[in-house]
Amino acid sequence: PTWEKFAEEVEQRKMPVKIVTVDCVQEAQLCRDMKVMAFPTLRWFQDGKAELPDYRSDRTVAALVQYTERKLMISAKFQDWESKNKDPNVNQKMKSMMENSKVEPPGCQVSGSLLVNRVPGNFHILARSVNHNLNAAMTNLTHRVNHLSFGTQPKHLPRSKSRVLKHIPDSLKKFYPIDHVMYKSNQYHQAFHHYIKVVSTRFKVGSDFTLYQFIEQSQLVFYDATSIPEAKFSYDLSPMSVLVEKEERKWYDYLTSLFAIIGGTFTTLGLIDATLFKVFKPKKL
Repeated sequence: PTWEKFAEEVEQRKMPVKIVTVDCVQEAQLCRDMKVMAFPTLRWFQDGKAELPDYRSDRTVAALVQYTERKLMISAKFQDWESKNKDPNVNQKMKSMMENSKVEPPGCQVSGSLLVNRVPGNFHILARSVNHNLNAAMTNLTHRVNHLSFGTQPKHLPRSKSRVLKHIPDSLKKFYPIDHVMYKSNQYHQAFHHYIKVVSTRFKVGSDFTLYQFIEQSQLVFYDATSIPEAKFSYDLSPMSVLVEKEERKWYDYLTSLFAIIGGTFTTLGLIDATLFKVFKPKKL
């Protein structure tokens, strides 16, 4: 009923706008081509081209009319400005700025922390919405991991402990190996699953503290047409632990090494002396 009343209001006001509805069940291919991921999706088209972002405000007739008036006013102002400005370079630059300002990626940002037990587990991300009727089976699960870590992050450690980590080899600092990695799904009905092995690492170098390293393997999983794809993260804590400590040599190790050098030198000189004595020993006639 809201869409019908909105269409009647537009017609009564004689706005230069056409309200069109598309049934994504009957026109499934068209909706896939237009990347329609939620129902209903309200999208503005100007000169046959979609202008993003999609409408996400109130679904009332008054709000929709106000949005339409605002879009028409912006278009009229730009066309009036374009007709008065004769420089094609400026016109092209202005158009480019307007197009770039409207681009909005059709995705979500997820952040937070989870309190988990020291047992194997998993968490997964899939498409849901309380405001839209989503066709979750058609979700594109392309995702980028900006940050993933377990336990206390090294950057949150006190300065004394952070200074210790600067002297640790990089091979022992795999705290977030998949940060800033993009996992791209090129087709529908597929998603990446991540398998993580978490290893506790105890550092006994000046200070005594524990951090968590992990290694990760990813696999592209395929779903059937009715299943809902999900980005799944499965983790398991290793029963083994890594101990990093610094050992200093005792004073008697130094003496042992010194005596070994002296003994080796004495033996070498003795062999050289015996060899020279045999070579240069006067022979009896």
